[in-house]
Amino acid sequence: MTDDARAARHMKKLPAAAIVLIAIGLLVVVLWRLDHAPSTDDAYVYADTISVVPEVSGRIIELPARDNQAVKQGDLLLRIDPRPYQAALDQARARLDTLNNQIVLTQRSVHAQQYNADSVQAAVERARAVANQAADTLRRTEPLLAQGYVSAEEVDRARTAQRSAQAELNAAMREAQQASAAVSGVDALVAQRAEVRAQIAIAELNLEFTEVRAPFDGRVVSLRTTVGQFASALKPVFTLIDTRHWYVVANFRETELKGVHAGTPSTVYLMSDTARRFTGVVDSVGYGVLPDDGGVVEQGLPSVQRTINWVHVSQRFPVKIAVRNPDPELFRIGTSAVATLNRGDAATSRR
Repeated sequence: MTDDARAARHMKKLPAAAIVLIAIGLLVVVLWRLDHAPSTDDAYVYADTISVVPEVSGRIIELPARDNQAVKQGDLLLRIDPRPYQAALDQARARLDTLNNQIVLTQRSVHAQQYNADSVQAAVERARAVANQAADTLRRTEPLLAQGYVSAEEVDRARTAQRSAQAELNAAMREAQQASAAVSGVDALVAQRAEVRAQIAIAELNLEFTEVRAPFDGRVVSLRTTVGQFASALKPVFTLIDTRHWYVVANFRETELKGVHAGTPSTVYLMSDTARRFTGVVDSVGYGVLPDDGGVVEQGLPSVQRTINWVHVSQRFPVKIAVRNPDPELFRIGTSAVATLNRGDAATSRR
């Protein structure tokens, strides 16, 4: 074989070798990419939601919210007929006014009773003074009878005066007890006033509850009613999506979760617009799923299926990714998404 032929043959082998080297290089890049930036299309968009429920029952008289409408925090979502609750509030306030007037009148009566008791007590003190004086007179007079300085008649008069004064004292004391017992109070009425004030507070709160306002910026969904519908307390009327925070829940294989933790950077895009990329960070990693072939406990013993899996499928765990720059017009709950975890970036940032 000539040198030219050998050279020509060698030149023909170079493209094949180059292709093999390029393929090996691409394989290395792909493997490195899969190891440092795992990706999955088993993902969907998620946001927190609340059920909008009125806290009082009544007929809906105003419903500014519309299905799929964006609302701001504090916007009126629905209004329930406030007339029954306004009437209950007016009634409670009227009861309080009546009770206050009754307390004033009762207090006047109590003052009069107290004045009478004080007057009777003063009469008791006067009767006690008279009784003491009569007793002293009797004690001084009785020894003089034996000496002949006083007559028996004078002693009898002193004794009669002492008995009369003591009887008057006893009567005055009984009257004082009656007058003191007759003095009433307003404690019971004051306690009723506290109860009525509590009823007023509840009525004011119920009246406030007739207006349901948005607790945060969101979007109304699943609205299937209109003005005139009777709304029952604690029963949902529609759903409100919290559009302040959007997430992508991506189900990654357990073999791809090494080094993944809260704060790991990620990139996501939605199937509805594959040209746009959104950055985010891992919010949390799921710590439990229900395996498809998990054992079932029956009669105290686990039941394990006797099957042979020639190919073992890795379990997937949900990774919740908080999107940093969501487009509120593009993100919808349940939208299919693709998520990529940038574990290499996370390691670099930690260093």
